[in-house]
Amino acid sequence: MRNLVLLGGGYGNMRILLRILPNLPEHIHITLIDRVPYHCLKTEYYALAAGTISDQHIRVPFPEHPRLSYVFGEVKKIDLHHEVVHLQDGTCIPYDDLVIGLGCEDRYHGVPGADIFTYSIQTIDKARETYQKLSNLPPHSIVGVVGAGLSGVELASELVESRPDLHVKLFDRGTRILSMFPERLSHYVEQWFHSHGVELIRQSNITKVEEHTLYNHDEAIHCDAIVWTAGIQPNRVVRELDVEKDSQGRVVLTPRHHIPNIENVYVVGDCASLPHAPSAQLAEGQAEQIAQVLQKRWKDEEPPSEFPPIKLKGILGSLGKKHGFGLVADRPLTGRVPRLLKSGVLWMYKYHNGY
Repeated sequence: MRNLVLLGGGYGNMRILLRILPNLPEHIHITLIDRVPYHCLKTEYYALAAGTISDQHIRVPFPEHPRLSYVFGEVKKIDLHHEVVHLQDGTCIPYDDLVIGLGCEDRYHGVPGADIFTYSIQTIDKARETYQKLSNLPPHSIVGVVGAGLSGVELASELVESRPDLHVKLFDRGTRILSMFPERLSHYVEQWFHSHGVELIRQSNITKVEEHTLYNHDEAIHCDAIVWTAGIQPNRVVRELDVEKDSQGRVVLTPRHHIPNIENVYVVGDCASLPHAPSAQLAEGQAEQIAQVLQKRWKDEEPPSEFPPIKLKGILGSLGKKHGFGLVADRPLTGRVPRLLKSGVLWMYKYHNGY
């Protein structure tokens, strides 16, 4: 038997399973390694942290197959030379083919105290901890959200609807929030925040974090809770791999998505160096191509030497339960329509993954 090991049960590896399980060759066995026994909808962690959806709402069962087994634990190290994955509990799992989909972690940009005194929504465990903290805050508490990208904006908007008694401060480095979107969308979101009492602090520079205190340009600002959404970096295990990386620390790959000169090790999702910003949609598009390469190689056929560029359908963001914003086919959308679209995309994803 040839053993395919998938590290991480995120969007990329779920899509690979969806594509290869229906026609899995008899000589292939798959082992998926993840911390938890279900697939988590990471794009919805902001709502879990804000307390507007339940834990169960963002869990999808892993698929079942006679030649698919699961190992639940924390990956400690990948030994590319000996083709073995080491887990924290001492377990060693050999592989013939490996797909690394370990996702990302918060990037603190060297800000002292940020990793100690802030909360996170990068993993389901951390999102649960953030929910516990935010839901237990007394009325009129101040919540600082650092970073006004998609995650920060969605968290702040969901929280202000969930707990209108809280005062939410959203810190952003730029002159306008959501700088990756057209100015019209940024203005719409800023107006929504203004009407809902969210305080926007633009051109901020967080220099230090202490317990219950943020330092913006070295000025102390009291916060009863601080949530960090100001950047990501690849998982520590990937950062420690001795392979070529880009300026963001992501692994440089061939057009077939494997590590150069290591044809049986692929990287999918947030840890891969790709021409777009990391997203669930991008991981799924990449996974489609990795599945094709694997299927060809298992048949002793030559995979395509290159693939067409991965096309993204757009980006959708929510502003609470009734409003949203987005770019679909390069067309800006605001109001109820993008929020309904996002809900529909989520429903379709669950449906297609057997929820």
